[in-house]
Amino acid sequence: MFKIGEVTKKTAMSADTLRYYEKFGLLTDVARNASGIRLYSEKNLSHLNFIKRAQHMNFSLDEIKSLLSMREDPQHAKTNVRKLTAEKLENIEVQIKELSTLRNELTLLLNLCRGSKDGCPIIEGMDTNDKSG
Repeated sequence: MFKIGEVTKKTAMSADTLRYYEKFGLLTDVARNASGIRLYSEKNLSHLNFIKRAQHMNFSLDEIKSLLSMREDPQHAKTNVRKLTAEKLENIEVQIKELSTLRNELTLLLNLCRGSKDGCPIIEGMDTNDKSG
């Protein structure tokens, strides 16, 4: 069993984050000693590592909560996990397309700025009343 200070070092998460995850329902079964001090098990550490990895994959805390629940019975949850992951992938594909468009626009503005003798094409480009963005 690990105290909260040890867990913060092992996971690089703050104590506030750990308490929030417990309150939010991401961490269950956190034991307490007679003084009320939280004691984390290896299973809790495994959940925390899972949460960190899922966050890096851009899953929300609500989605992670669902994934943790599904993690308990992966064979029966396989379809739901696939569906959630496919939705996440679709959202990321949209974000990539939007970021690519943004990159192209910023590159164009930078190139226009390099060749401009007066005014600022970057500011002027942001001032345009373009409804597409």
